[in-house]
Amino acid sequence: MTALLYRLTPRTLRGRLSLVALTTATLLMVILTVAFNAVAQQRLQHQADDQLHSRAAAVATTVDTSGTAVRVLETPHDNLLDANVWIYAGRRLLEEPPAAGPVTRIADGLARRGGRHCVTATAPGHPLRLCSQPVPGVSGNTSEATVVTALDLSPYRSSADTLLLGSLALDAVMLACTYALTRLAVGRALRPVRTMTDQATQWSAIASEERFGTMRRPAELARLGTSLDALLDRIRTVLRHERRLTGELSHELRTPLSRIIAELDWWHTRPRTADQTRATHKVIAEAAESMRSICDTLLDDARNGALTAPGTAEVLPTLHHLTEVLDLPSHLTVTTDGPGLVTGVPPALLERIVSPLLTNACRYANSSVTVRAYRAADGVRVDVTDDGPGVPPRFAGQLFEPGQRADPGDGHSGAGLGLPLARRLARSAGGEVTYDPGHAPGARFVVSLPAG
Repeated sequence: MTALLYRLTPRTLRGRLSLVALTTATLLMVILTVAFNAVAQQRLQHQADDQLHSRAAAVATTVDTSGTAVRVLETPHDNLLDANVWIYAGRRLLEEPPAAGPVTRIADGLARRGGRHCVTATAPGHPLRLCSQPVPGVSGNTSEATVVTALDLSPYRSSADTLLLGSLALDAVMLACTYALTRLAVGRALRPVRTMTDQATQWSAIASEERFGTMRRPAELARLGTSLDALLDRIRTVLRHERRLTGELSHELRTPLSRIIAELDWWHTRPRTADQTRATHKVIAEAAESMRSICDTLLDDARNGALTAPGTAEVLPTLHHLTEVLDLPSHLTVTTDGPGLVTGVPPALLERIVSPLLTNACRYANSSVTVRAYRAADGVRVDVTDDGPGVPPRFAGQLFEPGQRADPGDGHSGAGLGLPLARRLARSAGGEVTYDPGHAPGARFVVSLPAG
């Protein structure tokens, strides 16, 4: 039964609301129709009773109870008054209509009860309504008469049936109009929802920056549009973070992956000794470990936006290791100096922060790159300086924006993600990466990190 009802239930909101409105209107119409017809039948019965009592009063004027015996006086319209009329003296029947048949027994019963009473009876072929009315005797006289009148209820029943059919026809028209108007009204009310659906489909296809909240809509749909706008913003933020993470991973994994490929190519080009094979395996293992460290560091930052694996790192050994694993041009001299400092970040994170700065410095330097670590009032600082052309002043404000490069056609590969990544990772550890515009010639970047 439940499955059948589920299949019969409309699938659209418009259909369901129309069905609810139709069901509600049907229940209301049934109640009103029953109440209306009950009142109408009651009113018709009262009219019939009033007519019977009026006829009984008219007949009572022809009954003489002044003597010792009840007498029925003759009148000019005696035939009209005697139609469906019974006159009793006490319980004795004085007059009855012709061919009264079994109805007389009902009239006898009313006369024996005395007083004013009405009953409904069914005569052969039609319903009847009978009412009794006493005719009291003159003061001091014990004579008393009773008049019983009858009325055919067929016209009244016909009127009641006509009212019932009329009310049912009116109900059917009202229900049809209710259903049609409800579907029309709900369809018009849901038109903005269809528009929003079409817009959402189009926007998802073309990645538009449009929003639902910029258009005039009813208050309920305006609140829905605001919620959908917030949801779109969250989705686009997630997608933006996902694209950023993908770009950063590809950017950072490119160097160790290039080392692995270079070592494998070199190993395949000519026969290698056992020592050379072990050296190649060591380089590949170090590059793979570097890739794992890169993935762990970036994924950890992407999940939490903050450093979740605290630790410390000796600055100089970490910087020396970083210069060893980088593929440096042969004409460059990279020097690292400074006292034995300890910073409050793990070695892998320190490498990921300094690596983009060192890679850029080696890419644009003419002959030398200097990496210097020293203690500052707020922690530990690492300067990465090169003697290259420097950063164009017009581009200094866009240095740390993702995807921005001063000269994309300068012949150097790069996606413009290294500096933004270095700054973001430093900030996640409570530090900062800045550019020193006053340094010349070349460029200098300063990494500030908490002390260990």
